[in-house]
Amino acid sequence: MKGARPGGLTLVHMASAKSTVSHLKNIPLFSECSPKELGLVIKNSSERVLKAGTIIMDQGQTGREAYVVLEGSATVKRNGKKIGSAKVGSVVGELSLLDNGPRTASVIADTDVRLLVVSERGLKAAIDNIPAISRKLLKALATRVRELDRAHYG
Repeated sequence: MKGARPGGLTLVHMASAKSTVSHLKNIPLFSECSPKELGLVIKNSSERVLKAGTIIMDQGQTGREAYVVLEGSATVKRNGKKIGSAKVGSVVGELSLLDNGPRTASVIADTDVRLLVVSERGLKAAIDNIPAISRKLLKALATRVRELDRAHYG
């Protein structure tokens, strides 16, 4: 397969920036961003296709990128126990964009998946060009923290 790499990884060119913008617009982390801002994030990102069974990210490893599931699904595990699923529109690994800390969970592709890979470097380039993105991302992350807090503490 053209572009195939070891570990089931295939790099592909962005199929359609317009459809990817619409994917991102429906994701809470990016919902506050304008199409222009999302276009810049996409321009500074890449796409990967991984085969079913491939480990997308491994708990405990340092991460410098987040993944948006564009097609397919994956299982999210913490300490070997399933804690959730990542389906189309899900973002995994986003904390690594902020603190470069260890992954808090493993994510394994259930099916072949197509992912948008948002690197720390790519996101910083977008923020440097449009500083308002950082404020919008912080707002989205604060909303997510509040949701987790409510779910845990009531």
